[in-house]
Amino acid sequence: MRNRDAYEQKLQAKLDEWQAEIDRLRARARSAEADARIEREKEAERLEAKREEMRQKLKELREAGDEAWDDIRDGAERAWKSFSESFEKARSRFK
Repeated sequence: MRNRDAYEQKLQAKLDEWQAEIDRLRARARSAEADARIEREKEAERLEAKREEMRQKLKELREAGDEAWDDIRDGAERAWKSFSESFEKARSRFK
C-alpha cells in the first residue's frame, strides 16, 4: 500500500470516528434540558461544518495528482489540526 493510500485511509477512519462522536453529542443533546440542548445542538452543527471541511480536503487529496498531493496534504494537515482542537474542546465541555 502506498503511503498516500494509508494517509487517506487514516483520514477517512478519523472522519468516521468523529461522525460517531457528533452523533453521540446529538443524542445527549436530545435528552438535555432546553438551554443545554440548544447549546449542544449548536456545537454539533459547528462540528459538522468542520467535519465537512475535512471531508472536502480528503476528496481533494484523493483527486490530486502526484505533484499537487503534498501541497494539498499540507492544507489538510492544518485543517485537521484545527478540527481536532475544536472537537476536543467541544467534547470536554459536554462530558
